[in-house]
Amino acid sequence: MAHAYTPGLKVLHATTIKKSRILPLKGEVLVNDGDLVTPETIVCSTNLPGNVQMVNVANLLNIEPAEVADMMKKSIGDVVQPGDLLAESAGIFGMFKSKVEVPTAGTIEHISNTTGQVVIREAPIPVQVDAYISGRVCEVTPEEGVVIESKAAMIQGIFGIGGETRGELKIVVKDRESELMPEDIKPEHKGKILVAGSYVSLAAYRKAASVGAAGIVTGGFDYNQLKDILGYTLGVAITGSEELTTTMVVTEGFGRINMADRTFDLLKEHDGDFASINGATQIRAGVIRPEIVITLPADTKESTKADDISAGVSDGSLVRVIRAPYFGRLGRIKSLPPELQQMESETMVRIAVIEFEKGDVKTVPRANLEMVETD
Repeated sequence: MAHAYTPGLKVLHATTIKKSRILPLKGEVLVNDGDLVTPETIVCSTNLPGNVQMVNVANLLNIEPAEVADMMKKSIGDVVQPGDLLAESAGIFGMFKSKVEVPTAGTIEHISNTTGQVVIREAPIPVQVDAYISGRVCEVTPEEGVVIESKAAMIQGIFGIGGETRGELKIVVKDRESELMPEDIKPEHKGKILVAGSYVSLAAYRKAASVGAAGIVTGGFDYNQLKDILGYTLGVAITGSEELTTTMVVTEGFGRINMADRTFDLLKEHDGDFASINGATQIRAGVIRPEIVITLPADTKESTKADDISAGVSDGSLVRVIRAPYFGRLGRIKSLPPELQQMESETMVRIAVIEFEKGDVKTVPRANLEMVETD
């Protein structure tokens, strides 16, 4: 049977997932192998070095760099506060002294006799990493982090903004074709993850953020309105570090696109359940997809997967078209002809014959497809 390799997304009712929770610098792991954790559990922590402040004492006192050490009132390792006397010149007959005060709280780290500068290191920045999902610690790397294993339903999106967050899933539209309107969002949606249908407008997103919604899951969003949320034009899709009140995960693409029925039905099945979402997206140097993770009981049996991304697409595989003119449509592979075929652009490409959900059959370049892994 013919098959081809193509990028893909996951829409899984029950699977085993593993999440690595790693510190940016070596620190302390706070849990043990086998421990049960919740999303709020702090699993590891560390302290990042504080910012550095450079004080040009030689310039401020109008002296040679080699003289700075003799004028210092503080030594390396001393803890200082703003306004403390850092250095003082000898003056003339004890008068007309020049002074340099400490500009910020921190610790004296270095005094240079070459440049005449004093390095003040601000207080360390504490970093705590939580578990993100409920599950069991299955692997511990001392001083670095842990791996958490869990049974969960999982949905991957096309694009997202905002970092990790969590909350109760709430369906706020009647079906997958409906747009989430500002009036659909109520004060009681604070802390919840709102599930829309085909589209979320900028006004609706701002309303959700104003009431404190944890996140939004939607089929489509207007790319041109991202600038109004982020404050800058997004170039390469590398997101997740934005400081947003409300994380957003787009499951289908930009524009007004009905959410896939399998995705919407799975979210509807878990309406009211607790979920973790992450809008982090990266399309270069290692693909990272936004996701919705709904933790299931540990004894949940995994579904038998009908489509496996790692095996590539083959006859019968569920795929989504990712370019015009059939952008966003779902269908199944009818055949994968091995011969190159000429397209309207006169390029010769490998194609797939797809039967869409409405029954129509079209020919699409394989490069314009992504696989949807379902169970």
